[in-house]
Amino acid sequence: MTVDKQNLLITGGGRGIGAAVARHAARRGWRVAVNYARDGQAADALVGEIEAGGGEAFAVRGDVGSEDDVLALFETVDGRFGRLHGLVNSAGIVAPRARLDEMDFARLERMMRVNVIGTMLCAREAVKRMSTRHGGSGGAIVNLSSVAASLGSPSEYVDYATSKGAVDTFTIGLARELAEEGIRVNAVRPGIIATDIHASGGQPDRIERMKGFVPMKREGSPDEIAWPILWLLSREASYTTGAILDVGGGR
Repeated sequence: MTVDKQNLLITGGGRGIGAAVARHAARRGWRVAVNYARDGQAADALVGEIEAGGGEAFAVRGDVGSEDDVLALFETVDGRFGRLHGLVNSAGIVAPRARLDEMDFARLERMMRVNVIGTMLCAREAVKRMSTRHGGSGGAIVNLSSVAASLGSPSEYVDYATSKGAVDTFTIGLARELAEEGIRVNAVRPGIIATDIHASGGQPDRIERMKGFVPMKREGSPDEIAWPILWLLSREASYTTGAILDVGGGR
C-alpha cells in the first residue's frame, strides 16, 4: 500500500497511537505534521526518527481544545505543506476513574472541549482546505473513537465514553455532509491498547486488570490501530465513508 507524496496532519501525534500512525504513514510516503500539546521532546524525537528513516516530518505545538491554537496549527501546516490531504484526529484525554456523581464541572468541560470540540474544530479547518466546495482536491479524515463509546465505561469514566460516542455521531454526520465534496470521513474504535493513556488517567495497572475481559485475552499495540487508520486514509478505501471500525480484540 503506497501513496504519492501527500500531506498528513496527526493531532496528538507525539505519542501512542498517533506516533505509530506517523511512523507508518511516513514509510508509505506521506509527509507528516506531528502535532503535540505538551511533550515537545517526544514529538521532536519522533520527527528525528522519521527523518533518519528517509521520511519527511515536522513537529508543531497546539492544544486542540483551544480554537486559537487550532487556527495557528493549521496555518503552520499550510506554510510547510501548502496543501493538506489527510487528517487523523488522535488527540484526546482521559481523567481518573470516577463515578458521575464524583465528577465536577471542570472535568466534564475539559473532556468535551478536547475530545469533542477539538475533533470538530480540526475537522472544520481540514474541510476548509480539502473540500472541493472550497477549491480543494479532496482528502480523508479519520477520527479516533473508543470501544468505550459502545460499552459506556460505568463506574470508570462515563464522561470519556460519552465524548467518544459524540465522535461516532460526528463521524457519521460529517461523512454524509461531505460525501459529494471529495472528503471521506471514518473512525476507528480502539479497545485496550498498550499506551500511556491509562497511566495518565490514574490507572497504570488497567491493562493487566482488563485484558482478561477481551475475547483475545490480550491488549492491542499502537501499530495494530495504526494499520487500519492508514487503510482508511488510502485509495484502497476509496468507497468507504461514514464507517466506524472496531479494533478491540472482539471486546
